Parts: sequence; C-alpha cells; structure tokens
Amino acid sequence: MVEPASGAEPADAAGDAAEALDHPLPEGVRRRVVALVSDAFGGLTVADLPAQLRQYARFTPTRRAKFAGNAMAAAVETDAVFRSRVAEKVREAQADLAAALEAGAPPAAADPLDVAAAAFVLRPAGWVKLVAAAGEEAQRADAERVGEETRRELERLREELAHARELQRTGGEQVRGELDAARKEAESLQRKLRSALSDVKRGDAALRKVNAEIDGIRGDAAARVAAAESETRRLKARLAEVETALETSRRATREGRSIEDMRLRLLLDTVLDAAQGLRRELALPPVNTRPADTVDAVEPGRMTPKDIAARALSETDPALLDQLLALPQAHLVVDGYNVTKTGYPTMPLEKQRLRLLGGLSMLAAQTGAEMTCVFDGAELAAPVLLAPPRGVRVLFSKAGVTADELIRQLVRAEPPGRPVVVVSTDREVADGVAKAGARPVTSALLLKRLSRVS
Repeated sequence: MVEPASGAEPADAAGDAAEALDHPLPEGVRRRVVALVSDAFGGLTVADLPAQLRQYARFTPTRRAKFAGNAMAAAVETDAVFRSRVAEKVREAQADLAAALEAGAPPAAADPLDVAAAAFVLRPAGWVKLVAAAGEEAQRADAERVGEETRRELERLREELAHARELQRTGGEQVRGELDAARKEAESLQRKLRSALSDVKRGDAALRKVNAEIDGIRGDAAARVAAAESETRRLKARLAEVETALETSRRATREGRSIEDMRLRLLLDTVLDAAQGLRRELALPPVNTRPADTVDAVEPGRMTPKDIAARALSETDPALLDQLLALPQAHLVVDGYNVTKTGYPTMPLEKQRLRLLGGLSMLAAQTGAEMTCVFDGAELAAPVLLAPPRGVRVLFSKAGVTADELIRQLVRAEPPGRPVVVVSTDREVADGVAKAGARPVTSALLLKRLSRVS
C-alpha cells in the first residue's frame, strides 16, 4: 500500500473542512459506503487498519459488513488516513467511476447510491452535493415505491371490498335457506327426542324389573351358598374323624407288627447263637476246597496269550484284542505316535494325543485292564502339561531314549507269565517284545476297537 504524500493529508483535511455534510448520510448511501470499506479490507494489512477495526480483519466481507458496519462508517468519517487508503482501493476496483468523479462529470447511467458512496470516500470537489443529490434521489425513489405500493394496496382493498359485498349478498340468501333447513331439522330432532324419552322411560321400567329379579336370584344364591358351606363343614368334620380313626388303626397295626418282628428276631438270634456254640463245640475246620475242584480240567482264566493266538481269529478282528484284555491281570502297552500317525496323521500332535487317550480311557473302563501309553519325548519342544485320563498311564521317553526302547523296558519289567499286549506296527518293536514274552498286535487292530468304543 502506497502511503499518501505528506502534503496530501493537510490538503485533504482542508478540503474536508471546506466541504462537510450538514445532515447524516442517507441510509442507502451509508450501506454502500460500508460495503466499499468491507471490500477494501482484503487489500490492507492489519497495520494499515485503525485500532478499532483490526479485530475484524479475518472476517469475510459479509460478516464484516454485518458486525463492524458502524465502526467502519465512523472510521471513514473521522480517520482521513484510513479514508485515503480505502480511496486507493476504490480507485483500483472502480477506475472509470473514480476518474469520472474526480473530473467532475459523474456518469448519468450509474446508480446514484454508488456514485454518492464513491464520492463520500474519494472526496472530489462537490462531493457533498453528490451525496445530497443521491439522498434526495433515494428518498424520491422510496416515495415513488411507497406510493406505488400504496396504490396497489388500495386497489387490492377495493377488490376485496367488492368481493365481500358480493359474498354478503349471495351469503344472505344462502343463510336464509340454511336457517329454514335448520329449523326443519330442529323440529325433526324434537320429535326424535320425545320418542327417545319415551323409550328411556320404558327402559327404566324394564331395568327396575330386571334389578328386582337379580335381587331375588342373589338371595336364592346366598341361601344355597350358606347351605353348601354348612354341608362342607360337616363333611370336613366327618373326614377328620375318619382320618383320626385310620391313624389309630395304622398305629395299632404297627405296634402289633413290631411285637411279632421282635419275637421273630429273638427266635432267630437264639438259633444263630446255638449254631455258633455247636461249631465251637465240634471245632470244624474252614472249608476251602469244593468237590468240583478235584476234577482235572483247564479253567478259562488259566489261558495265556499264546492259547488265544492259537484260536481261529484274524489278526485284524477287534474280538482278538477283547479276548487278550479279558485275561487276568492283562497289561496293554501302546506305542502312542505309531497308532495316531496310522489313524489320523493330519491332526496336530496335541490333538492326536488327546484323541488316543480318550479312546484308551473308555476301553480301560470297559475291560478293567491296565493300560500304558508311551510317546516319544524327542519330538517335544517343551514339557507337556497333560492330565492323564482315568485308567491310563501316560509316559514320555527321556532324552536319548526312544519310545521303542521304553516299551521294551516296560515289557522286561513285567514278571514272567503275566499277559502283556503291545500295540505297534513297527516290526522291530513287535519282534523285540515277542522275544520278551509279550503279545504284539497291529495299530490298525486297536483303531478298529476304539472306533467301536466311540
């Protein structure tokens, strides 16, 4: 922003002193002045603004004109420096209008309010006359507008008056017709009212008759209820007497039975005491052998795994495993991962173990045989947190010891003659335990048996 020359301010001030308004700005001119100042804000810095207008520097032109209109009008009127800065912006924005005003020849086709507002800011020679002429023109235009509006309003009122008179004329005839119709309807309603009153009287008489009948029925019902309550009390008293007699009879029966039971128990104790005295007197030894025990034969419980192997059962028949586990004190040793990787190899190891141990637990509950399941500990990354199921012993081989070796140790630890069944498809394991006296079976045989359990 170019500051005015040092001699410009005194000249401008002198011009202002020579020409001054003797009355307030017309309202229309004032609004245009505020709009010019608001638009000029965008090209000024905060330092260029008067102190009272700096708080509105960031407002939009519309909000600035709304909230700071009075302050901007006062600043343009009293602050010559600020007015000269706004005038520079007006000259830039409206160069033709500013040149015409400063030349003393305002354009005839321009809006008088715009001409007056620009003259108020630029302050050319004769600006007071331009502002006054714009005010008079605005007043004249307002008066013409008001007169035109008054004339239109008067015309509208005349039309409404004529319409009201026409309505009054036609409405009177309509009202008289409606009045006659209402009078006839009132007479008809009076006749209906008299008929309704007569019906109400007849209804009251019928209602009184019905109420009398209801009172009679209520009295009869009350008498019947009283009689029924009396009969109920009599029956309850009779029932109490019968229950008392029944309880007395039951008590007498129990007392008689107790006496008979006591006599019978006394007689039985006497016989038992006599028999015990006779046994002591004869000093008979206890009998442990029965006559049938003296006959030479093979008992079912005396069979061995080799006896069962000699029977005509297939190696894949689950009944073979049932017969082996039915032997007295049978011990089933299972090669865990050999069975799970044969039956369900795609499952994770943890789920393989849980599925196998669940089936062995149910098999142990059915057969009562001792069961031990062995897993290879070399495949574990960390100790397994596992709660062994009921009836199944779970073992993991130590570091450096395979599950096959642990199974052979379990078989060698059993006493000779005890039935031991080892489940493994590993040929080396099967041959090793067979030499130690155990009976090997395949993993497929156990899987078939467990599928029958589930």
